[in-house]
Amino acid sequence: MAEFTHFNEEGRAKMVDVSDKPETARTALAHSSITVNKEIYQKITNNEMKKGDVLAVAQVAAVMAAKKTWDIIPMCHPIPITGVNITFAWEQEQEDAYRLTIAAVVKTKGNTGVEMEALTAASAGALTVYDMCKAVDKGMVIGPTYLLEKTGGKNGDFHRSEQVR
Repeated sequence: MAEFTHFNEEGRAKMVDVSDKPETARTALAHSSITVNKEIYQKITNNEMKKGDVLAVAQVAAVMAAKKTWDIIPMCHPIPITGVNITFAWEQEQEDAYRLTIAAVVKTKGNTGVEMEALTAASAGALTVYDMCKAVDKGMVIGPTYLLEKTGGKNGDFHRSEQVR
């Protein structure tokens, strides 16, 4: 296992110095999901939620979250994000349960990765769906949230081989 780099000589948290790392193209793909009941599924897909177009708002929230990750995750660097793409996919889990998967792809050209930005984007998308639908049902379940793949950087590429449910 790699050595932790976010601690100084006194054992206190620090932001890692990435100034000597080479600039490379970097991407990360993260997934999160939210499981909703049939009523919420139908209201979202028919654009009948009182708060508006749930997926449109979740899309914007996810992009904004990727851009502001360094503001909410203490040791993340502010980085020049060159692209964010959010996609949604529905899957029926049971007769009255539907899972919405939120996929977030984040790109940069820099000296640190965008895994946290992708994870934050996917999470914010799921949280936004919950927020917009909680008046109908508070029993929605968020997760799992996970990194599916990342490219670039000194540690090379990562591709999750097992399916996460």
